[in-house]
Amino acid sequence: MDKFILPLLQNEGAQQAVQQGGDPTVTFITFGAVILIFYMFIIRPQSKKRKETERMQSSLKKGDRIVTIGGLYGTVQNVKETTVVIKADDNVKLEFLRSAISTVVSQGASKDEGKIEDKSDKEQSEGRSSESGE
Repeated sequence: MDKFILPLLQNEGAQQAVQQGGDPTVTFITFGAVILIFYMFIIRPQSKKRKETERMQSSLKKGDRIVTIGGLYGTVQNVKETTVVIKADDNVKLEFLRSAISTVVSQGASKDEGKIEDKSDKEQSEGRSSESGE
């Protein structure tokens, strides 16, 4: 086996490459590029999303329509220091941690706006029932 390797090592450039293991500058540049790409595509977007979620959870207020991480839709009834009371139905109120709020569907609206939306929903449902009766 030495008969095959020794002639290859007779060349000085080959001996230096074997001893050094390659150019360290190229290695550092490669590692730097990998770290930069990892930061730009993974770490930075995650930290932005985390900050945005924290900002949304800290700005919750009464009347906001929200969705929890479990998929429950509801309206914020009371905001406490670490928890939020959510009205899910007429007589159903649930208390969740602020961190369990996934998204805010709509900001708190006045009662008049809610009534306008209810009327339009009723008109649409009446229109559907008259169409099906024809």
